[in-house]
Amino acid sequence: MSLSKITTLKTLSASIGSVAAAVMVARSIAGDVVPPELKAYIYSGISNFVNKLSRQLTMVIDEYDGYEVNEIYTASEMYLAAQVSPEIDRLKVTKNPSENRFNLAMEMNQRFTDVYNGVKFHWRSVCKTKTKPKQSAGDERWFELTFHRKHRDLALNEYLPFVLNEAKVRKQNEKTLKLFTVNTKSRNMWTSVNLDHPAKFETLAMDTELKEMMMKDLDMFVERREYYRNVGKAWKRGYLLYGPPGTGKSSLIAAIANYLNFDIYDLELTAIMTNSELRQLLVSTMNRSILVVEDIDCSTTLHDRASAVPAVVTNQHHDNPSQVTLSGFLNFIDGLWSSCGDEKIIIFTTNRKEKLDPALLRPGRMDVGKGLRLQGRKEREKKKNFGLSQYCTPCGFQLLASNYLGVTDHACFKQIEDLIGKVEITPAEVAEQLLKDSDPDVVLTGLVEFFYLKMKEDELKRSSKARSTPTHTIKPTHHIFISTTTTTTTTTTTNIIH
Repeated sequence: MSLSKITTLKTLSASIGSVAAAVMVARSIAGDVVPPELKAYIYSGISNFVNKLSRQLTMVIDEYDGYEVNEIYTASEMYLAAQVSPEIDRLKVTKNPSENRFNLAMEMNQRFTDVYNGVKFHWRSVCKTKTKPKQSAGDERWFELTFHRKHRDLALNEYLPFVLNEAKVRKQNEKTLKLFTVNTKSRNMWTSVNLDHPAKFETLAMDTELKEMMMKDLDMFVERREYYRNVGKAWKRGYLLYGPPGTGKSSLIAAIANYLNFDIYDLELTAIMTNSELRQLLVSTMNRSILVVEDIDCSTTLHDRASAVPAVVTNQHHDNPSQVTLSGFLNFIDGLWSSCGDEKIIIFTTNRKEKLDPALLRPGRMDVGKGLRLQGRKEREKKKNFGLSQYCTPCGFQLLASNYLGVTDHACFKQIEDLIGKVEITPAEVAEQLLKDSDPDVVLTGLVEFFYLKMKEDELKRSSKARSTPTHTIKPTHHIFISTTTTTTTTTTTNIIH
């Protein structure tokens, strides 16, 4: 290399070093002297200028749209999970204990290029941790979709609908049912676990005709989207299940979820502080889901508003009492907020329906199912009206014996079925006896003895009550609710909510 070239390289290196030093000094001075507002304005102007020269268009798909989960974000996440590419160097791997396959998903801050009709669409997943104390809990997540500007209409009219449809198909084919519980520390306020409950209508100890009626009722509900729109009614359906513990209320809820392939949201009212927090929780539930409020008479004081005592909810998660009100809760059930979301089922359970405020039970919130009447045992033998059984029936016992012991007939069946008509015993109590041995002879003989023991206990209770209660006249009453009662001697009616 000649001496002149070496001199030129030295001069060039010195010039570059001088320019770099000048830039560093200028940057330092600008950081100390130039106001932040002016710097932001300058950076914004430079960014706009660069964007005008660029032929690329970027769409930002946020995880949330206000309170609600952004459907496009959820669909994009599911769609990209199936698009494993060599471009992605980080993958998130999960596995459901009930499945044999692994689930792969694109990790945050990764890039992927998809090709649709010969056009390249560049995806980027972004996650940003919130640092400001006033911001809601949780991280911010979004997708950035970048493509040539001339393909804007193709992206909006064809590509994104394609992504939505592909995600919907994959979700239905691979869906794992989820059980959600309240988590106020998370932005979406729900935390989920996989729901692997084995309950099905085929295994429930219910009257066969009643199960068929329930399944038909559910099928009709999910098929009537346009009907609900035409009549101007929110596409939801509610059930009130009441009866003592062990009558199968929770198992019925799980059976409904498995039958419809709906997720379950378990709403614990005592974990919620305000009506606005409750509203945010309810609005963030997904479509095709079941909202469950178990033991609603115990979880909060949503009782009769005619009482002069103000309602205060005891909150187990906070020192201050909850300010959730009945009116705030009802506003979501059938008020303006009830239109947020489609194809939802709302289920209340209680052991004491008489404790509930009548406002919870009126038509429109607890819609009446016509002709669903629940009779006492003797009346049920004469009339073929149905109800959700509170106590074990002969049909329910036969199903339990088949499921637990594998027998459909036995010498003890006739005696047990006769005793069922005389003794109030829940399916859970029968199931507990059937678990005591694997020999049907031993188990069924023990079950007969258990019935006689229960009969003696009931006689003692009635005798004790007769001695302590003064004689008075009781007027018969008729109630219309969805119920798990089938054994009272007074006529009780059952409501199924539409």
